[in-house]
Amino acid sequence: MVLLKSEIVLKSGDKAPEFNLLGTDDKNHSLSEFNEYPALLVIFMCNHCPYVQAKVTAMNEISEKFKGKLAMIGINSNNPTDYPDDSFDNMKKFTKERSIKFTYLIDETQEVAKRYGAVCTPDPFLFDSNRRLVFHGRIDNAMKPEDTPTEKTMISNVDKLLVGKKIEKDFEPSMGCSIKWKSQQT
Repeated sequence: MVLLKSEIVLKSGDKAPEFNLLGTDDKNHSLSEFNEYPALLVIFMCNHCPYVQAKVTAMNEISEKFKGKLAMIGINSNNPTDYPDDSFDNMKKFTKERSIKFTYLIDETQEVAKRYGAVCTPDPFLFDSNRRLVFHGRIDNAMKPEDTPTEKTMISNVDKLLVGKKIEKDFEPSMGCSIKWKSQQT
């Protein structure tokens, strides 16, 4: 397991890169389909990473708390050839077993992860109603799977965004397993 912290590629104010990806609901989803929501949270994630597994409850909490106000999308960009636990069929099982409450998509070409600059799982990106990046970083302050969070960073930032308050820090790196690329190129 290669442990990484998220990196800045998309900068605060940058537009969310478009995508059109297959979801665990067997439908294709594009960025524009979520335009009616005042906020958008894109989280690069996978099934096998212990850092993601430790955040599923927190991710479901975010999805439920901001239902109707926040479009939440998980994207799995891992190479399933080398990591079969991250195959599309296993994404469907993971969604059911972990009661995933948000849209979960597969990025088979890994191009979406590259456009966003995602490097680890989980790697969250929060966008405003104009789909401009306002925050890139952690879900909470528990940086290891066994840690207990004392601060719900993403919930606080979504709350601020929805009432028009400034988010103090636009980047607080998340930490997790590296995205499993099909080649050494990123």
